[in-house]
Amino acid sequence: MDFDINNIIIEDNLNGLLEKRLSDYVGHFYCSNGSCEIMFNEKAEAFSKGDCMIIVVPSMISGIKPTEDFQVKAIYTSHPFLESCAPRNNHAIKGTLALYIDPIWHLTEKEKHICERNFQQVEERLAETDHAYHRDLMISVVQTFFLDFYNFQVRIFGKSNIQEHKASIMLRFIQMLQEGVYREHRKVSYFADKLCVTPKYLSEVSKKTSGFSANYWINRFTVIEINRLLKDRSLTFAEISEQLNFSSPAYFTHYVQTYLGDSPSAHRQ
Repeated sequence: MDFDINNIIIEDNLNGLLEKRLSDYVGHFYCSNGSCEIMFNEKAEAFSKGDCMIIVVPSMISGIKPTEDFQVKAIYTSHPFLESCAPRNNHAIKGTLALYIDPIWHLTEKEKHICERNFQQVEERLAETDHAYHRDLMISVVQTFFLDFYNFQVRIFGKSNIQEHKASIMLRFIQMLQEGVYREHRKVSYFADKLCVTPKYLSEVSKKTSGFSANYWINRFTVIEINRLLKDRSLTFAEISEQLNFSSPAYFTHYVQTYLGDSPSAHRQ
C-alpha cells in the first residue's frame, strides 16, 4: 500500500491547532525561537524556545498568542498512521497521560539537538516521494521520532514498569474516553463493566498508571467537551446539557460550577 501524503502534515506555525482540518491529528511541535502563549483547557501555558509540545486532543487549545519572533516546526500525524508506527511499550503511559494536563516539556540541550534533527529528518524524508519504499521509510523515521520522545518522557517522568495487563486496561479506558463515551456515560462502573473489571480495580489501575483516579479522567474529558460546546453561542445551555446526557439543565449548571468554577453563562462571557 502506498504512503498517503496526508498521513503527515508539516507546517511552520500553530494555526492548525485551531482549524477543523487537523482536529483528528496528533501534533508534535518544537519552538526554535521566541515564545507563544497557549490557552490549553482554559489555562495559559508558555511555549518557549527550546520547548517541545505534544497535543493529543486539539480541541483542548482555545487560543494562541505568539511573539513577533516566534518560530516553530509542527508535525501533525493522523491517528491511523500513528497507530501503525507507534512503538509498543508500557513505560510511556504515565508521560502520555500527563499530556492531557500539561503538553509542554522543557528539554535539555542534548534533547533540543535531537528534537531539531528528528523534525528535519521527517521533513526531508517526507519529500522523498519517489522512494520505492516510501511508506516503510516513513514508518521507520517516525518510529525513531517517537522513541526519542518516549526517551524524553523517561527523563521527565521516570521509567515505570507497569504490568502489561494494567497498561492494556488503562489504554482501552482512555481510548473509550477519546471516542466520546463520556457524552453518554460518566460513571466508573459503566467503563469498568465494558473493560470486564470491577470499578475498584479500574480506579486502582488508573491511579497506579497515571497518578489520578478513573473519575478524574472521565471528568477531564467531559470538561474539555463542555469548554468546546460553550464556545458555540448557537447552542443553548439546555441543548448542551442534552448533548452530554445530563439529567437536567440544573444538574449541568451544577456540574459546570463544580468543575469550571463558575456558571455556564459566566464561563461563556
